[in-house]
Amino acid sequence: MRKNKSAIKKARQSEERRLRNSHVKSTMKTHIKKIALAMEDKNKEQLEEVFKKAVSYINQASSKKVIHKNNAARKISRLSKKIHSFAETK
Repeated sequence: MRKNKSAIKKARQSEERRLRNSHVKSTMKTHIKKIALAMEDKNKEQLEEVFKKAVSYINQASSKKVIHKNNAARKISRLSKKIHSFAETK
């Protein structure tokens, strides 16, 4: 167990940040899964709407430093690549 005040406070802050970050990451993954579901349903309007929301949320996570900006760019790039290939097959 930590003994001094600063170590106790730092542990408390780290735990709060961990919980907040895990919530943001979990929500981001849920948005990405919704894109896959929209692709299975073959609903183009819904797919575009869900994609915009997902990109927005990924960018928010990046700006809050929950994920690295390159990680966010990679996720967005891969999602857009999937959507464009899906649109071309239709």
